[in-house]
Amino acid sequence: MRTAPPAPAAVDLAVARRVLRIEARAVLDLVDRVDERLSAAVAHLASCRGRVIVTGMGKSGIIARKIAATLSSTGTPAHFLHPAEAVHGDLGAVQPDDVVVPLSQSGETPEVLRLVERIRRLGARIVALTGSPASTLGRAADVTLDCSVDGEACPLNLAPTASTTAALAFGDALAMTLLVARGFREEDFAHLHPGGQLGKRLMRVERLMHTGAAVPRVDAGSPMADVVRTMTEAGLGMTCVTAGSGELDGIITDGDLRRRLAGPGNVLELTAADVMTRSPLTIAGSALAVEALRTMEARRVTSLIVLDDRRRIAGVVHLHDLWRTDLF
Repeated sequence: MRTAPPAPAAVDLAVARRVLRIEARAVLDLVDRVDERLSAAVAHLASCRGRVIVTGMGKSGIIARKIAATLSSTGTPAHFLHPAEAVHGDLGAVQPDDVVVPLSQSGETPEVLRLVERIRRLGARIVALTGSPASTLGRAADVTLDCSVDGEACPLNLAPTASTTAALAFGDALAMTLLVARGFREEDFAHLHPGGQLGKRLMRVERLMHTGAAVPRVDAGSPMADVVRTMTEAGLGMTCVTAGSGELDGIITDGDLRRRLAGPGNVLELTAADVMTRSPLTIAGSALAVEALRTMEARRVTSLIVLDDRRRIAGVVHLHDLWRTDLF
């Protein structure tokens, strides 16, 4: 017979709250350490002609992998190097033009120090993240960022908790400051993230817009009966209005029709030019989908007319196109 499972032990939620407070305090304490040392670290990374090599042992190694991934995803060539494996054959991954970012809470991790000694011989620069700036690692680095904490969040003050959180946060601060310094843009992010949810969010408008015969358009002199028919067939809740030369002259939306219907007179006796909104909102096909969404939300519209380089109608992007693509 199967025995009954043991009764669960009482859960002390105060422990969880204490952990969160300690780790939050550890991150907030870093704010006062953002000074010329961080500026110097950013300068080293920005001027790196090789790659950024991030390294660390144990839990620091896990944080180092995350920092390397963040740097790579924001335009800085970076990868993680295991310090123990480096001194057993992988040291060739480090070149004189590289910048090495070692992580060590104590600053005395033997594997990291052996790697740092050889890096010094190569001539590569070192930007260290450590909880002990006066340690061997802190003194050996070109720039040392102080990630020290008052204590771990572990009730035994043993398991790396607050210290790893602080190192991760400082690494993010370093990466994001570098991102801004390098002028990294959404377009650059899109180039590095072509797949997955991020790739969808950073898709270009030209990949989502309606084109050709699917773009509703009427002449400025068209009677409103034709305008309503065109809008109904297109199903976008709008139509472009063109001048005699075919250039964009305005837009008529469902909202324009409702406002006219609520006013005096018979709307069907009017022409497109009488009802249209002049100078409609437009966007370039090369713009990002997120930019189109921001414009729609800010101006409270559901569609944008897409113009080409010659300011001619290239298509229409609708809010539903963004939803159907599961962008947001």
